[in-house]
Amino acid sequence: MATLHTALIWVVYAVVIAISAITASILIYSYQTPRDRSATVTFTCIFALIALLATILLLPVDVALVSSTSSHLGQRKGWATDDEINKITFVLKIVYYFLYSLDAILCLLVIPFIYFWYEEYDEVAAEAGEQTTASRFGGAFKYTLSFIAITIVLFLVGFFVPISVAEPGQDLDYFRHLLAENHGERALAFSIGLLMTIGVCVYVLYTSSGLALLPIRLIKTAATIANPTFKTSIELQLETNRERQHQLGSRCGGNPELLSSKDRREFDALVREERTLIRRQRLVEETQSRDMGRLMAAWSKIEAVFWPIKLVAGIILFLSGLLVWVSMLLTVIDKAKNSICKQDCGYIITKINIFNPLDRILVGSAKIFPLDYAIFTALTLLLFSGSMVSLSAIGIRVFWVRVFQIRKGHTSPQALLIATVLLMLIILALNYSIPMIVAPQYAIFGSQKFCDFSPGIGGTPPNCSDRRDLVKLCSERAENPAAKNVCTPSVASTFINRITLNYPFFGIVFFWAQFFFLGIYLITMVGSAFSSSKVNWRQIDEDAEEAEEEALLATSGRRFDST
Repeated sequence: MATLHTALIWVVYAVVIAISAITASILIYSYQTPRDRSATVTFTCIFALIALLATILLLPVDVALVSSTSSHLGQRKGWATDDEINKITFVLKIVYYFLYSLDAILCLLVIPFIYFWYEEYDEVAAEAGEQTTASRFGGAFKYTLSFIAITIVLFLVGFFVPISVAEPGQDLDYFRHLLAENHGERALAFSIGLLMTIGVCVYVLYTSSGLALLPIRLIKTAATIANPTFKTSIELQLETNRERQHQLGSRCGGNPELLSSKDRREFDALVREERTLIRRQRLVEETQSRDMGRLMAAWSKIEAVFWPIKLVAGIILFLSGLLVWVSMLLTVIDKAKNSICKQDCGYIITKINIFNPLDRILVGSAKIFPLDYAIFTALTLLLFSGSMVSLSAIGIRVFWVRVFQIRKGHTSPQALLIATVLLMLIILALNYSIPMIVAPQYAIFGSQKFCDFSPGIGGTPPNCSDRRDLVKLCSERAENPAAKNVCTPSVASTFINRITLNYPFFGIVFFWAQFFFLGIYLITMVGSAFSSSKVNWRQIDEDAEEAEEEALLATSGRRFDST
């Protein structure tokens, strides 16, 4: 029975990963630009996202497997011997270490190499036979050597750097075994901890704002250039522009060279603005004419039917995001107030002291697998989708300078690779935030309980089937020794606690970053709620110019072929 249940859990995991693979493929294909597609870049981005989603979505499997070892009466099941539990945790540890190592290699080595591999391609040289695969590989490998050196340094530092030692008086008996791991585990923990630290910075900026933007964008009706009022507005602006040009032209008799330098600059600006307005006018007319007739009527009916569904979905996502925010706030308050050693051990807590609504929902649903898996996957996809929405809105920036834009159908391969790295770092940060901040009780012990009794006269324990009040949720600091014989922590929580306990600096950064996350979410939510929806004319102008250039190149190519 236990073997069948374990197999069912792994089958559900495989199904979820298959769905994640489809989602990642659709996401990458919808965002990349059609004219510069690269099969290598596409496959790398999809594979990297699948690997990261497989890592974070392994947590419900971990929780389900360790939770299956105990009964609802707070006792271990008959088959759950120490050997069987060690086998379960050993398999999970191998899978986790493989996935974390794969994530680190993809982020530090594979994606940088693919980036330089794409950059090294020279179409003219390749057609002339001057560039071979070997020369292209050598050029990409040469630039990747610096990333190889960084990776080696990271693992060496993690291998030899001294770990934290518990101060006298600190009650860390439960966590003491986490300090006794071998050097290989220490190197992996340090490398993943450093990547998580970088990822937390990206997560604070993108995920917090995206979590607030996603539902509001669904609730608000976006302005489109198909609106008839835009055509009237453009015609008015064009009329005003030409009238001002006529006034300046009458001063110089139709010769702009006779104008003063100030008037000449104004005249040139008006000419450029006129060209832009004419382009916009043509684009609006084409859009409106294309939407006329039966198509426009059909689309209006579809919008009218689905708008309530869109509104309800936006409200549900808003309430879900607010629930996540409240749960995170309660946990960080709990950690700040009740951590046994504060910054010395990365704000670890040994018992949940403040009620966490989302955590309690997941703990309750863990009794009916795979209900908790569905809720956890929805939570992960919510945070992942918010990150993607924020990436599209903000773009890839160096400080305030936008380097790449992330837009559907217009994302270059270089931007797609960098966006994939950012999403990988965000998901690594979620590997800390979800288990340790959003749902700590669920992530550590799931629905495991123990019978909290004290031996009476003669040492005979009471029957917990008759005393349900003695059955309590497991925690790291259960006073009764019986808890240690029943409660089995998840492998994921053990690995995260190992990072924060061995290297408290990472735990400090992870903890205080949550306050910035909560603050940015509030600011973005209030700002976007009171902002009006406007047409992004700058983006429309860029798309129109790009379309004109592509049409011109296509026409020139056809003429050249004919000649």
